Amino acid sequence: MNKIKKILIANRGEIAIRVMRTCRELDIETVAIYSEADRTSLHVRYAHEAYYVGKAPSSESYLNIEKIIEVAKKSKADAIHPGYGFLSENAAFARRCAVEGIIFIGPSPEVIVQMGDKIQARDAMIKAGIPVVPGTKGEIKSEQEALEVIKEIGLPVMIKASAGGGGKGMRLVKSEADVVSSVRAARSEAKAAFGDDAVYIEKYITSPHHIEFQILADRHGNTVHLFERECSVQRRHQKMIEETPSPLMTPELRDEMGKAAVEAAQAVNYVGAGTIEFLVDNNLNYYFLEMNTRLQVEHPITERVTGIDLVKQQIFVAEGQKLDFAQEDLKQLGHAIECRVYAEDPDNNFMPSAGKVYKISDPLGLGVRTDGYVYEGYEIPIYYDPMISKLIVWGKTRDEAIGRMRRALYEYKITGVKTSIKMLERVMKNENFIRGNYDTHFIEKNQEQLMGKDQTEDPVDMVIIAAFIDYLDKLSSVSTNQKEFTPAQSRWKKIPYVNHF
Repeated sequence: MNKIKKILIANRGEIAIRVMRTCRELDIETVAIYSEADRTSLHVRYAHEAYYVGKAPSSESYLNIEKIIEVAKKSKADAIHPGYGFLSENAAFARRCAVEGIIFIGPSPEVIVQMGDKIQARDAMIKAGIPVVPGTKGEIKSEQEALEVIKEIGLPVMIKASAGGGGKGMRLVKSEADVVSSVRAARSEAKAAFGDDAVYIEKYITSPHHIEFQILADRHGNTVHLFERECSVQRRHQKMIEETPSPLMTPELRDEMGKAAVEAAQAVNYVGAGTIEFLVDNNLNYYFLEMNTRLQVEHPITERVTGIDLVKQQIFVAEGQKLDFAQEDLKQLGHAIECRVYAEDPDNNFMPSAGKVYKISDPLGLGVRTDGYVYEGYEIPIYYDPMISKLIVWGKTRDEAIGRMRRALYEYKITGVKTSIKMLERVMKNENFIRGNYDTHFIEKNQEQLMGKDQTEDPVDMVIIAAFIDYLDKLSSVSTNQKEFTPAQSRWKKIPYVNHF
């Protein structure tokens, strides 16, 4: 067993802080990396050490493999945790870590490649006997082939990028006349986003639920699932709200899908934390969608109902330890809901809202957890994902959890930038959501109710707050000429604006 002593977190924001928190509990030192735009970010201040890796664009910083490896060696980190996004599913990065003798806290590069390619993943699941959505067995080579496939399986269909994610390279086709243009558009978008224009076709499930199963596997052949998460409240194929247990699930379906998720992971010799994602139709038929070979944004709700720290388990597995629990030891206790809070304007087509945060009032009380990274006076960069925090609540029942989330969202105040908080409040008051009667089209179906106009702040108050924050900035600014934070300089208690945590 290789005992890990220092971990570099190859990420930023709330996930970097979340990983560091577990590391501190385990007495593992942490190394942060930061771009020019993140010099004053909280993850830099929370870590034992922090190193500058490049300019603001992620291609020059958080995706700079050579620089990150250089920092890992310089800081003598014996492991790297990639978080999610950025390099978390990059096989070349995982291979480079192995070459340098650095533990990559994640699956093998071979599994990342296999499950990152959705065509290969479909083929692997078909061989393992896992249900998949009807569609092509491989890449579509031409528009003519696409037309022939669609005639065979029928409309509507989804054209998907093999290397896709986040809704990129996807096109819904309802008419045969749109096939050729949709294939070309999906190819072009996939090439631009992933450097790979391969696409395939799946039958479109009309009113699906998006349900994923959390799995954990060690290097000793033990694989378990930690139950499901319902992820159907989405916009532009991006999740907004997740909950567990799913209101759709029956005990029998949970058991069947959980076993299928374990078999899917075992079929590719998976090691670590991962997620098997399914689509479930109105008749409770389920189909493999994809596998995420990393930690998920919504992992805290699973932690809340199972009591299992998933980051801690990732570290233990990377060290070579066996899982210290079996499937029969795992239980779901109560109900948990997560809301993703974005710095964006739902009333203006979800436009990102970068800028300075003037005031934050965090929700508190029983059963409430906030994973965030912004603080009063912090300037939210324009370069990265607009998610600024995750609000997680737990209740003994689903009704109690919904009521607690409503209360927590009411308490959650952020001024200076537009956020999605008001819209999330409306979801929690929506009758269809309360009844559990929703699918992946929930936002579109309830758009009129959910997109109400937010109350605007008093402009006089905003001027006063802005002037006060600017004054504080002058008193306690962090030098922008600093190239590297030393362990002593990065101590949490010595940096201003720490009252958020």
